[in-house]
Amino acid sequence: MYVIDEAREEQEIQAKYEELLEACRKNSPLTDKQEDEIFRAFSLAKKAHAGTRRKSGEPYIFHPLAVALIAVQEVGLGPIAVICALLHDVVEDTDITLDQIRTIFGERVAVIVDGVTKIEDVMVIQHTSSKQAENYRKILLSMCNDAYVIFLKICDRLHNMRTLDSMKDTKKLAISSETQYLYIPLAHRLGLYAIKTELEELVMKYTNPDIYNEIAALIQKESVTKDELEEKFSKRVREMLDKNGYKYTLKTRIKSVYSCWKKMERKGVKFDQIFDLFAIRIILDVPKENEKAECFKVYSLISSEFPPDPSRFRDWISTPKTNGYESLQTTVMTPMGKWVEVQIRTERMDLIAEKGMAAHFLYKEAHPEEHMELSPVEVWLQQIRSTLENTEKSALDLVEEFKETLYTKEIYLFTPKGDMKKLPAHSTVLDFAFAIHSNLGLHCMGAKVNGKVEPISYTLRAGEQVQVLTSRKTHPTEEWLTIAHTTRAKEALKDALRDQRKGYRDEGRQRLEDIFMRLHIRYSTATIGQVKRFFDLKSEVDLFFQLAMGIITENDIAQCFGRVISPNHNTYFMGEYTSLFDKSSTAIIHNDYASAKTQQSFLLDGDYDKYVTEPAPCCKPVQGDHVVGIVSEGKIMVHRTNCKIAMDEMANHENRIVRARWRPGEHVAFLTGVAFTAIDRKGLLQEITRIVSEEMDLNMRAITLEAVEGIVRGIIMLYVLNLDNLNHLLDNLEALEGVEEVRRL
Repeated sequence: MYVIDEAREEQEIQAKYEELLEACRKNSPLTDKQEDEIFRAFSLAKKAHAGTRRKSGEPYIFHPLAVALIAVQEVGLGPIAVICALLHDVVEDTDITLDQIRTIFGERVAVIVDGVTKIEDVMVIQHTSSKQAENYRKILLSMCNDAYVIFLKICDRLHNMRTLDSMKDTKKLAISSETQYLYIPLAHRLGLYAIKTELEELVMKYTNPDIYNEIAALIQKESVTKDELEEKFSKRVREMLDKNGYKYTLKTRIKSVYSCWKKMERKGVKFDQIFDLFAIRIILDVPKENEKAECFKVYSLISSEFPPDPSRFRDWISTPKTNGYESLQTTVMTPMGKWVEVQIRTERMDLIAEKGMAAHFLYKEAHPEEHMELSPVEVWLQQIRSTLENTEKSALDLVEEFKETLYTKEIYLFTPKGDMKKLPAHSTVLDFAFAIHSNLGLHCMGAKVNGKVEPISYTLRAGEQVQVLTSRKTHPTEEWLTIAHTTRAKEALKDALRDQRKGYRDEGRQRLEDIFMRLHIRYSTATIGQVKRFFDLKSEVDLFFQLAMGIITENDIAQCFGRVISPNHNTYFMGEYTSLFDKSSTAIIHNDYASAKTQQSFLLDGDYDKYVTEPAPCCKPVQGDHVVGIVSEGKIMVHRTNCKIAMDEMANHENRIVRARWRPGEHVAFLTGVAFTAIDRKGLLQEITRIVSEEMDLNMRAITLEAVEGIVRGIIMLYVLNLDNLNHLLDNLEALEGVEEVRRL
């Protein structure tokens, strides 16, 4: 518990300020004017936040000081960022106004502080959006004006995550989900990999604590192996570099908890099967003009001594990543029988790798007299500005589109004239056509790829030469939306299809009038609005088009107004059965799952007695899981805290979060799913059902199997009492001969 001691706190505040100044001076010498402005910002923030404390009990000024220090030490920003970091909360939390900031510190500081400040509570929000989404949109729009906004928001978020323990549980989940939703992808896109890794670790710590602690303990046990790595591998690498006269720095790292977990999930492997748990980084001190040659020479030295895995070689020097990242990466086998990743780069490359796109800003700020070309981040911001300024879309839609671009890998393609085009990986011929010109895309009928004719759906590979083929008789169809992947292509297609749909307006309107007449429903603005909401359509144009094309039928309209339609029982059964094979389905046998629910299974904070409480079918929580409640359509859905759907909801709708926990002593069976992969053999299914039904005494709802080329993949839907019950089952199934992987759905 924090103990208030104002005299001690005053000393700590001054010490933190001195530490901040020293960090600034270490990055680059400060002028007297810069030191005066930093001191003025510190004094103003300290006075404005006087008497205010954080949830931990500490003086609030500790927070802006910490954010400023992160900006300097971990991102590498300069005096402007420090001033803005110190002031970033004064407009939001104190009586200081933006005009006062502008008068004292100038226009740029005011713009950045305004961009970092959250939107006002009184702001009118569309019913289809959320306050958080509008806040994201404001941040991103402000970021387009000055990238310092997003750098400081990431620094602010990092410190908030580091000090999350003092928050209540629902706030921890809301902030963690918001971090996962937006700030981690942004840190990735900006190349702030160290910050991204720490944020991932902290999010996992609060949303999936059991797995986090389990993997952290396993990593801790590897300390002995790390010493062995130093003795048998790193020492030999140093000898080789010294012998060849290199000036260098050697760093070692062990894979983070989150990275280990993701690899275990993605590859379906156990912890002891992670072969690149360790990595070393060789940072060379060489002239810029010799960087590429020297990096490849060192790669040759390493690969001649230690056998490399050819499939793991990456050359990010010849073709840097979009965020400017440059490095040679390879994975080699060490004398201790373990794979180790080796990164080879220069000091300049390491600065960009560690500080990401911020390194370009730091250099430009230090050398304003140089007229340099736009940095990667500035080019990127120009590309997204037009998308974010589209006011016809909700903030949620805009942010979702923006997020899609953050993790996308890119490939280089060439026109027949040799011009290079950069597109996201998995782009199609259609995307390439739109990247050159919208009219080319709208009339694209295919392309010659390396001289061979390919359809518009052909997925392009890096280095291919593409000649777009067009025809005036070719026009977009709805199917093209499933072929296009880039935002530019999709937006152009939607505009073109919207124009096409207007031609079906009269036909669709007449069909709706006829249906309403047969169903004895009044044709009015209100009833049309009800149909639009039922089918989640944004305009009458879309509604009339779907009616004209037969996508929406009379039976659909009848259901919209609560008219009973007798179901085809055979079709209904098949729908239940086939959903077991649909990996994207989150509603497997929803009604049956609901039968195992009981509102008494959960204890909720606050006055939520009037709500019906249900376990969420998307993640199927069982007793013992860490859970959280989300208010949804008049009821509370209880999710696992690490559920992707729940985290997105919490990121965008914090006001819907309800703290939930299991009621002690409650015995209720919950439907959950188990997926397994095994080597096909006689009697396997019999042994699996024996363990489930006889040894574990569990009831199975359904089981599906598919055997292909000697490999069996299956899903079992069954009822369990709690998490221990489920984990015991997973262990028993995993122990069967031939079973390679067992996981909970």
